[in-house]
Amino acid sequence: MRIPPYYRRPSWQRFFAGMAVGGAISWCIFLYIFGVWQEDNAKLIRKQQKDITELNNDLKIWQEDYEELNKRNLAKITVQKINIKIINWERYKLDDFSVFETEEAVRDDIKMVLAKDLETVAKSKDLVKKIIENKPIKINEKRYKLKVKEMTIFTTLTIQLEIQFDK
Repeated sequence: MRIPPYYRRPSWQRFFAGMAVGGAISWCIFLYIFGVWQEDNAKLIRKQQKDITELNNDLKIWQEDYEELNKRNLAKITVQKINIKIINWERYKLDDFSVFETEEAVRDDIKMVLAKDLETVAKSKDLVKKIIENKPIKINEKRYKLKVKEMTIFTTLTIQLEIQFDK
């Protein structure tokens, strides 16, 4: 088998030389275009990675704030504390300790409203009133009864009571 003698004809020599030079030039153009394209894509990928990192950090911050707000809102919509105050204890010449014990007894009687949502407590305010008013209190061998003067229902349940002799 023999290679045809194309190397002797100048037209074929130019054709093969043109193919070699054209191939080299097109390869250089391809490498340039591919390099520019790769560089643009690498920049785009770096920018997107930076954006994703920033967005993930923002998301983490938003989630933490959202969770904290939820905890605060949950704490706001439930009864957290009960304040009982007897306003006319001086009239009956009661000592501070007896008043304190009476307030604590009332607080123990209605502690069921702690950690309940405000809507439930508002619906059962008549029940709370009846619990307080129907229980006679014995202080210094005398019987007293309590009357609810004012009741404020919020995160702190505040009740002002008047004390009177039980008949």
